[in-house]
Amino acid sequence: MTTPAGSGTGFGSVSWWGLSPALDLQAESPPVDPDLREDTEHTTPELDVLLVGSVDGRHLLRTLARAALWPRRRLHVSRDCGVGGERRMKFYVLENNLEAVARHMLIFSLALEEPEKMGLQERSETFLEVWGNALLRPQVAAFVRAQADRLARLVPEPHRLAEQLPWLSLSALKFRERDALEAVFRFWAGGEKGPEVFPMSRLWDSRLRHYLGSRYDARRGVSDWDLHMKLHDRGARVIHTREFRRWRDTGVAFELRDSSAYHVPNRTLASGRLLSYHGERVATRGYWGDIATGPFMAFGIEADDESLLRTSNGQPVKTASEITQHNVTELFREVAAWRRPTANHGTPEQVHGEGPGSPERAAPSPEFTVHFLPLGSAQTLHHKSCYEGRFQLLYVACGMVHLLSPDLGACVAPGGHLIVELARYLVDLRQEQLQGFSARVGELAQAAGFTPQNQDRPSETFARFYKSGDSACLRSHAAVQSTTPPPGALVPPSVQSATPPPGALAPPSVQSTTPPPVQSATPPPDALVPPLEARNPPPEGLTQPSEGKTPPSERLKLPSESRASLSEVQAPPTGSQTPKPESLPRLPDTQPPISDL
Repeated sequence: MTTPAGSGTGFGSVSWWGLSPALDLQAESPPVDPDLREDTEHTTPELDVLLVGSVDGRHLLRTLARAALWPRRRLHVSRDCGVGGERRMKFYVLENNLEAVARHMLIFSLALEEPEKMGLQERSETFLEVWGNALLRPQVAAFVRAQADRLARLVPEPHRLAEQLPWLSLSALKFRERDALEAVFRFWAGGEKGPEVFPMSRLWDSRLRHYLGSRYDARRGVSDWDLHMKLHDRGARVIHTREFRRWRDTGVAFELRDSSAYHVPNRTLASGRLLSYHGERVATRGYWGDIATGPFMAFGIEADDESLLRTSNGQPVKTASEITQHNVTELFREVAAWRRPTANHGTPEQVHGEGPGSPERAAPSPEFTVHFLPLGSAQTLHHKSCYEGRFQLLYVACGMVHLLSPDLGACVAPGGHLIVELARYLVDLRQEQLQGFSARVGELAQAAGFTPQNQDRPSETFARFYKSGDSACLRSHAAVQSTTPPPGALVPPSVQSATPPPGALAPPSVQSTTPPPVQSATPPPDALVPPLEARNPPPEGLTQPSEGKTPPSERLKLPSESRASLSEVQAPPTGSQTPKPESLPRLPDTQPPISDL
């Protein structure tokens, strides 16, 4: 069996990293009146951002790293929605599985670690390995276990969580989701010992064999073709053949030490799922992530330092791994520099209010907060008055485009912006499918009350829209006219809900107590291309950022791009445990918690 081009099976059903460059969300938000910038702290409005499917926190990290270049925002007093508090920037993150939420927490706790506890180089290297490698060094695996154990103890205790991680809020999550989140951290912490619990190398090879089929023996040629004829042609020329081939073969994208040092499975890439096995529903854990594109897009194909993108004799002088390491190190350096004044000084009450009776100084109030929303809440947020018309910016990843609707659009304030990630770097998609997807994105955005931004240089990576003032009036009309779109025109095959193939299950001994991710029904692979009338190229100016949105302090070179999503598979049990294809029916859209089995 040979996997046909355009099937999209290489992207799995769970996304662990972004497949497009990181964005500065302040640069993408509605512009601030230049006349008001003189009195910045009192006149620059607060920022509320909703991110649907951002998966790896890259946009938040870049936004925080660039925060010092922008006017300080007005203090935000939250409306009562269970997520109160006074912050200048609030980010609301909506994912479709709890493992992604757990990775967000781990990544941010690492990025915001005190410099005295972990040096800058060690932090950036640890981040890259945890974020993009299937196998870890023993030292990094020990760090993951320690952090996971700490987070597992903090999740059930909101007061301790607020004291130690004041930038994080889980108050919007349901209690069962918090319990499941704790179970994820317990698994990462090594409650189940031994590499056989999560045999990553075997799971990766099984995914690769199923994806390539009869082309498996020629996998090096396939990876070279995908790299040179697809990714390079679409703008990712800095990815080197050697690093891309190594990642395709082993799952190790960032080899910062000798290759023999990477042998511990990265448990943060495991996800749970309910599957049918001999007529019974079995909880199993495996790898359903990306095996086609790789984690190089988020930080590795663009750089503010243009010397990193220099070419010699037509070849880039730096690889994507080197550019990624440089960019991540600079991000962490800028975030630490931005947070240092607040950490040192805090508010006047915190600095001068210490007295003999004060045992220790209170932690300074953070400038931002990351709120995690319940799984599957995209279509119900507008029912709460605190979310309706609240957000100045809405970001939707390409794997979550099917959630873009008038109901979700109602959460964006008039004049707010919408950014939709396109499927540019999904190597399994043909050019006509990419064009069809872009056209469909435009239709969904306009049905949700958004208008394309007029840009001189349209982007192939993001579609950008804005919400006009009368969009609220059009919402009811759009809701009446917009029925459920035909299957296939909504999302790329990367979010398909296909039944795992034979050999896709981890052994029954590798069963999880963690509920599986909430998934949505998705069309078959060939359904991506919409009807003929929707195949026209996207209208002029559909996808480029607004001009002139740079911080006043210096000219900021914005990245042009942001994530993708997936189609599902896993890795094989041994011997007679392999289920037959007919024994694996399609799973329901929303799977019940394992405790209900």
